[in-house]
Amino acid sequence: MTSPTMVPAITFEEFWSWEAAAEMLPELLSAFVRATLLITVVGTAVAVVVGLLLAVATQSLPRALAAGLRWVMDVVRMTPLIIQLMFVSYLVPVSWDLLWVGTAVIGLHYATYMAESYIAGIASVDRGQWEAARALSLPLGRTWRAIVLPQALRAILPPAFNEIISLVKGTSIVYVLALGDLFYTAQIIYSRTNEVIPMLMVATIWYIVITTALNIVQYYVERRVARGAVRT
Repeated sequence: MTSPTMVPAITFEEFWSWEAAAEMLPELLSAFVRATLLITVVGTAVAVVVGLLLAVATQSLPRALAAGLRWVMDVVRMTPLIIQLMFVSYLVPVSWDLLWVGTAVIGLHYATYMAESYIAGIASVDRGQWEAARALSLPLGRTWRAIVLPQALRAILPPAFNEIISLVKGTSIVYVLALGDLFYTAQIIYSRTNEVIPMLMVATIWYIVITTALNIVQYYVERRVARGAVRT
């Protein structure tokens, strides 16, 4: 009876190298700032603004148009982001910068989720608040600014920040467009140096850094918004 083939053990030092990680850190940091951070900032701005417009449109358009817009939003949410990126990249002219194309696609994709956060937050405000404002003859703009939005924000902020954090992690999908983002650059480096784990670990650390920063911002923003509703 033959003995089973023994798989040689792989030691930690054989696939991890602090020297390799430190040597490639400037290149990864450059990719993070040049692409990942840019997509995050611009994509978030697109998602927040377009999501608000979609939420307002679904609440104010005639029922048939609102239903059609809802259907389009559902299709966007039910379709994987990676397919949307590849589909659009084959449709746009070759002269277009794929970095901005990918940023727009990611921003519009997450705008549909942001719109749902807005809609849910606005719906959480009791109708009595609207009726009281109407009884006091408050202008519509002041009603939104002073009564509706302060209450709706408490319901909007948690899911909205979750979508922003998902957007940050979703930026890694632009590797299918061969853009020089953090994850794609890490792939290029470890395919050249065979230092797979160090590159992936450094990329992971940078994603943790930016999501941690967003969690801190979320904490203080929610605390400020809830200041008038929470008594210490």
